[in-house]
Amino acid sequence: MAALYRTAYSIVGNRADAEDAVQQCLLNAWRMREKAREGTERAWMMRIAINECYAILRSRKRCAPGQIPEGICFPPEDTGLRDALKALPETLRTPFLLKYMEGMKENEVAASMGLPVAAVKNRLFRARRQLRKLLKEEVEL
Repeated sequence: MAALYRTAYSIVGNRADAEDAVQQCLLNAWRMREKAREGTERAWMMRIAINECYAILRSRKRCAPGQIPEGICFPPEDTGLRDALKALPETLRTPFLLKYMEGMKENEVAASMGLPVAAVKNRLFRARRQLRKLLKEEVEL
């Protein structure tokens, strides 16, 4: 449940919308529980949560995916990493957070996001490259 909330918060950017997304996710998952395949429940729930977040963003006509929650994914004193993650586009940030902050496997991230595994690997590579560049620039300043 905490992973659903953190992922939702990283997409929608505020507590109320994240809580709404998780609540709607749990309700939808309960209604469609017969459709879940054994062994893929985690990725299935994450996919529902991500879809709910996108629905909230569409309904409120927002463009920006939001902020990263304070102190949830990494120590609060590491503002450089937090700022670097905020600078990533949402298409790179979401798979990165799911893989490295939530501990999901690449195939679970792919199932959660509705992408091929190769696309997830590509996005993770690009996210790491951009983070490396952003963090290196910060150190040089």
